[in-house]
Amino acid sequence: MTKKILKHLLILVTFLMITSYNSKKEEKQEGKVLVTTIYLIGDSTMADYANNYEPDKDYMKTRYPVTGWGQVFQQFLVKDSLKSVSNLIKTESAFVDDRARGGRSTRTFFQEGRWRAVYENLKKNDLVLMQFGHNDAAEDKTERYVTIEGYKEFLRLFISQTRSKEAVPIILTPVARNYPWVDGKLQNVHGLYDQAVKDIAVEMNVMLIDLNTKSMDFFTKKGESFSAENYFMNFSAGLYEAYPEGQKDNTHFQPKGATEVARLVFEGMKELNFNFKKE
Repeated sequence: MTKKILKHLLILVTFLMITSYNSKKEEKQEGKVLVTTIYLIGDSTMADYANNYEPDKDYMKTRYPVTGWGQVFQQFLVKDSLKSVSNLIKTESAFVDDRARGGRSTRTFFQEGRWRAVYENLKKNDLVLMQFGHNDAAEDKTERYVTIEGYKEFLRLFISQTRSKEAVPIILTPVARNYPWVDGKLQNVHGLYDQAVKDIAVEMNVMLIDLNTKSMDFFTKKGESFSAENYFMNFSAGLYEAYPEGQKDNTHFQPKGATEVARLVFEGMKELNFNFKKE
């Protein structure tokens, strides 16, 4: 092989190597900022019952129509909608990773390793939306009950560890139940657990969505009976396979209720977006 041919081969190989490197570099740059993960941690009102919640059971046969608002939250995070939360979510797409679970308080969510599973996967600029309180306040259920101070302490833990990963915590007051009603207005059933979240928001300078107030106002406008029949799990016998005798439940949502609450949460994110400062 002549020196001239060898020289040309070396030039060709070098060119191909550079082209391949640049191509891979561009692919990496394009793939570097693809998706923001939005982790949801909380209780049954936020849970996703349809996707592997009970993998050995058919959701449509054993749980439907119960629906957590996190189960229908993804539809609010399509590409066009993300423009309205561009300070919170800077990528062109977002994925909702719903880790909420029925019956969990802040304490049991932590003790069962559910928070650790989220923490270990957190990346910079991911969001963590946390909504507890329903089960923390259950004094008659000692396996899940958490005092106000304990509740605050676990919220502090979730917030500080989220920030340690350069992810963004957003705390929510607990969503309203469909009681009690006084003079046609839905009241706060969460007592001091509602205020505790607001206290932590101020103490730790963390973003807050007051979902309790937003949902109380929304259901009040719709009225007690309409809300009970259309948004909460109240229906007569024979309508759904999972509830042959019907259901009377003013805590958990039917699909329409879950969708409206998810909309309220997204509206809250849009409000935060305008005042967002990098923590």
